[in-house]
Amino acid sequence: MPTADLMPIGTFAQRTGLTASALRFYADAEVLAPARVDPSTGYRFYSETQVERAVLVRRLREIGMPLPAVSDVLAGAVELVEEHVRRMADSAESARLQAALIVSTLNGEAGEPVLTLSGPVFAAAVDQVLAATARQAELPILNAVRIELADGAVTLTATDRYRLSTRTLTPLDSRGTFAVTVDADDLRAGLPELRSSHRVSVSIGERALTLRLDGREGVQESGYRIRPGDYPDHRALLEGLPEVTTRVLTQKSAVLAALETGSGDRAVLRVSPESLLIGEVPVEAVVSGTSIVVQFELTNLYPAISTAIGTDLVVELRGAALPATIRSADHGDLTTLAMPVA
Repeated sequence: MPTADLMPIGTFAQRTGLTASALRFYADAEVLAPARVDPSTGYRFYSETQVERAVLVRRLREIGMPLPAVSDVLAGAVELVEEHVRRMADSAESARLQAALIVSTLNGEAGEPVLTLSGPVFAAAVDQVLAATARQAELPILNAVRIELADGAVTLTATDRYRLSTRTLTPLDSRGTFAVTVDADDLRAGLPELRSSHRVSVSIGERALTLRLDGREGVQESGYRIRPGDYPDHRALLEGLPEVTTRVLTQKSAVLAALETGSGDRAVLRVSPESLLIGEVPVEAVVSGTSIVVQFELTNLYPAISTAIGTDLVVELRGAALPATIRSADHGDLTTLAMPVA
């Protein structure tokens, strides 16, 4: 195309709302190459037919779209625009919520609700993980439940260093992310109210987690103390677990009955591919993996078994000195780790 039919970069910049430096950048990135570059001077020229494309690039960049995605949209992937806008909206909502939480924290007050749950479901989850809390003067943070909201799921975790229980729930509604450590005694005392509430809304302040309970007695609010300090790094423990060497599938009621017949403070499990003995009581089970004899403190093992969901139980062993995983065979969202003692 003759140079007379082209626009120099300055004119094209004015026509499209882009700066000359932006046009050079887009040319180098192979998003919007000039129609002609003078070989002797290096001057860049653009055609009238490139105006629409340049304006589209500007608009995509104005809504924060990254350059690789801009190239994909220009190549025909129009659906990426809506996906990007949805992500931007989610990010803006999360930022707005976090700002509200920061303001409420600075004021020492609860902010707007960030989470809505079924009351009975939340109460059951709290009750299940509370079994793994502990009152230790040197580590008061262990008498608490960690409640986290991330990626649209709520996770409750408790540990006394010998056990760890974690339960994941799907909320009715949620906004943003948060992580707080809530006093176990407060949660334990509030369980009757939680069980009788069909819907629970959660708000977070500087010193307390506030639950708005919608139940038979109408709507009421209860505060639960937030414990300061760092919570144990339970995620690193879960992610760093070695491979399972022995897996046991059995019935929860049979295991509990066998544990209840014992007279000592320890439960001895003798596991082989042919049988499962708890103490001297044979328990029907399907076993895969290597044979092992392992002992647990009864006060650690029994609550881990009794809080499992459903009738069928999976016990995953990794050795006599590594945590065992206890979970429901068909409801795996409650997971408990129990540490053997021998």
